[in-house]
Parts: sequence; C-alpha cells; structure tokens
Amino acid sequence: MATLTLKYPEVRNYIAGEPIANGSPRMDVHSPLDGAVISTVPLSTAADLDKAVQAAEAAFPGWSGTPIKERAQIFFRYRELLLKNREELATLVHTENGKTMDESYAEVDKSMELTEFACSLPQLVQGEVLEVSKGVECRIERKPLGVVASIAPFNFPNMVPHWTIPNALMLGNTMILKPSEVVPISAIRIAELLKEAGLPDGVFNVVNGDRAIVEAICDHPGIKAVSFVGSTKVAKIVYIRATSTLKRALCLGGAKNHLLVLPDAHLEMTASNVVASMSGCAGQRCMAAAQMVGIGGVEHIIDQMIIEAKKLVPGKNLGPVISKASYERILGFIAEAEKAGAKVLLDGRNPQVEGGADPGSGPGGYYLGPTIIDHVTADMRISQEEVFGPVISIIRAKDLDAAIAIENANPYGNAAAVFTQSGGQARQVMERASAGMIGVNIGVPVPREPFSFGGWNDSKFGTCDITGKSSIEFWTQLKKTTTKWNPEGKTNWMS
Repeated sequence: MATLTLKYPEVRNYIAGEPIANGSPRMDVHSPLDGAVISTVPLSTAADLDKAVQAAEAAFPGWSGTPIKERAQIFFRYRELLLKNREELATLVHTENGKTMDESYAEVDKSMELTEFACSLPQLVQGEVLEVSKGVECRIERKPLGVVASIAPFNFPNMVPHWTIPNALMLGNTMILKPSEVVPISAIRIAELLKEAGLPDGVFNVVNGDRAIVEAICDHPGIKAVSFVGSTKVAKIVYIRATSTLKRALCLGGAKNHLLVLPDAHLEMTASNVVASMSGCAGQRCMAAAQMVGIGGVEHIIDQMIIEAKKLVPGKNLGPVISKASYERILGFIAEAEKAGAKVLLDGRNPQVEGGADPGSGPGGYYLGPTIIDHVTADMRISQEEVFGPVISIIRAKDLDAAIAIENANPYGNAAAVFTQSGGQARQVMERASAGMIGVNIGVPVPREPFSFGGWNDSKFGTCDITGKSSIEFWTQLKKTTTKWNPEGKTNWMS
C-alpha cells in the first residue's frame, strides 16, 4: 500500500521547547480549499497536558523573575520574525483555514500589531508608590498568575492566539495553548518562532486535542487562568467548569451583530462596508454582519449591496467555509428562511468556483457565494442563531427606536453598527445599543490597539477584555507592600 504524502509534517505537541511525539490517536487535518488531507494531529490526553503543565511550572520562576524590559526584547525580536516569515505564515492560514491570501496577510499583520502592543507593556505596568504617612510607603506591583492556558478557535489560527500569547507572556506568565484541532499547524510555527526569538524552553507550550483536552485544562489544578474563544454554547460550559475549580476565566462566545441602516446613509460606502462585513473571512468571524436592520426606505442601498456582492467570486476573493458540516448547516438556514417567507435577493448556493471545484460535494470545495435575504422576521431561526457564513439577513423597521429594540432583543452583544450621515441618529445608537463594540459607518468595529476587544451579554463570560490595556488586569494580580524604616518617625493612626 502506498504511503500518503502529506503537505505538512504530522503535528506534534510542543513541550519544553521541543516537538513531542505521543501514543495518542491521530486525526486527519483537511484543507477546506479542496478537502485534501494536509497533516495529522494528535488527540492528546490529560497525561499529555500534565507534562506541559510541569514544563510551564518549571519555567515560571526564571521567566517571572526576568525583568519585564528584558522580556520585551524577546518580543521585539519575535515581531521581526513575524514580519520576516509573513509569507509563510499567511500561506499556512490560507491552506489550513481557507482564507484568501489577502485575508491571511491581514491576519498576520494584526498579530504583529498585537505583539507591538505587548512590547509597550513595560510603560503600562510600572506600579505605584506613595508616602502615605511620615516615613511610611505603600507600593503596588503587578505580578503574574503562574501557568495559564489559552484555547483558540479555527477561524483565526494565527491572530487569535496572539490575543493572548504576547500579553500573558510579557506579563510574566507561562502558557499552554490549545489550538483548534482542525487548524493546528500555525500554532506549532508560532512556537518555533518564539523559541527562535529567544523565549526560554517551557515558557510557551502547545497541546493539541479535542474536547477532552479542553475539559482537562478546566480541571487541572496547576493552571491558574483560562481564556477561551469559540461558540457561546461552549464558552458558557468552559466558563462554568473552569471557575468551578477556582480559576480565572475569560470566555468569548458568538454573536449576532446588527447593522442599522438609515435612508440617508452614504450609498456606496454603506453598501461596500455591509457586504465586506458579511463576507470577509467567508463570514466566519464573531464580528461579521449577521443581520441588517433597514429603517424606512433603504431599497436603493440594498440594490447597491447586491451589485457589490456580485463582485465577490468564490475561489478568487471569497474563500470557503471550514467544513462540509458548516456548509450544510448554512444551507439549512437559507432554506428555512426561504420556506418561512423570506426573499432571497442574491443566492450564493451552488456557485461556479474558479478552478472547477464542485462546491459542497466530494471531499472538499466548501464554497458559498454571498447571500442576501430580505424580509426576514425576528422569529426565524436565521435571526436568532449565528450562521457563520457569507450570509446577511435583512429585517425591516419603521424607525430608529424600533431598530434599536430589535438589536437589543438579541441575546448577544459583540458589536452593533449604524450607517447614517446624521450625528444625532448615530449618537442614539452609540448610547443605547447593547453591545461592547459600536461602529458608526464601519461594518466591523474591531478596536485597534491599545483599545481592547470584548463584547457584552452572551458574547462574553468573565471580566476584563482579552486584548489591550484591559487584558493586564486579567493576566496579573496586585501585590501591595507597606514599608517603614524610621523608628524615630512620628506615629499616628496611619503608621
């Protein structure tokens, strides 16, 4: 029997600075571009996780005792390695996730920005000193927690790990990353580049696997904090399980982001922004436009959206969804909405794909064209659940108050946006929308560093945000020291 030649070497765990083989069962890794098997990944056990925790615990005293400005030098070098290897890293994202190359480059560029912010942390965590009484000083310092874990999703195999790796490590923690088992290759390359930059062995470790490893991370007594990014259903489970073992947890879930469009919105800018928001990364991002709320007479904007969406060509400037299961789930949403009375204005089912791929059939080629569905109602499943594909549904509202009520009735709270030329109308949405990130004439209102990423409601469980200044609070704990050296000093109630 011929041996299958894989595009990439088999993925191994990365522990104490080395790739580690184990006897666990292995799972094939498929590229959504064509369904080809490109590698295999181990489904590790709790015993494998324990080895990584032991390595991280051994590395913690030396790493946490290294001055933060010295730790920063490693991340300055690491940022340059990301730039040097940008082409390779983007190609990895493209191959294992299916993003277009332009989207993959942008993902790596965002990872560089996140690393740059981490390099600024020495200026942000200087601590405080105050003479609180004659000869008595109080000092506050931020100290790392110890061994922490980060559980990452499939949709951003390079960027989302960088939401946590640079900040958590720069602040003196040691880490275990659990990437999605369907996109594990980028994580190993990140580990290799960190070592090349000079990160000591054991400070950063990668353990691959599925649900069993997520549960083991939540349960392990040596792990002090857990971050998670994924669906709301799983985020809730991880948060409850991790906190029940007295860990810190910050778990980001899904979203149902609403874009409120008024008739006075700039035609071309609005149409292009809404379409880009619903179709970027094939709609597989928690900041995608899931639902547009058309307020009054917006037919001219919808017509322009159709023109803009027709410029997206599956296989060229629109990538596939991650798997056949995702593809079929999205088709189900569209069919249900159509059966319930919604009107499909632009149908992305069964597109013609560049290169001749047969969408949705055979082992791969999970392509959908952009799909615009009008006259959706709030009781339809497509209005209530995260579709995670290049699909936008349109609900109609008589006025801005009704539109805001529709947005606020959804249980999620990642993002909301408004498109208008009226500052007063925009201010209403900014103040009243129940979401953690608001856009005005911007379809994907992701904050840039140093501002932090984080939603509200069922889009986030836990305190603080995962990036930016807010993340400092999550990854550190305060140590307060009070000192007095002058016995001759006057004593009062404060000393």
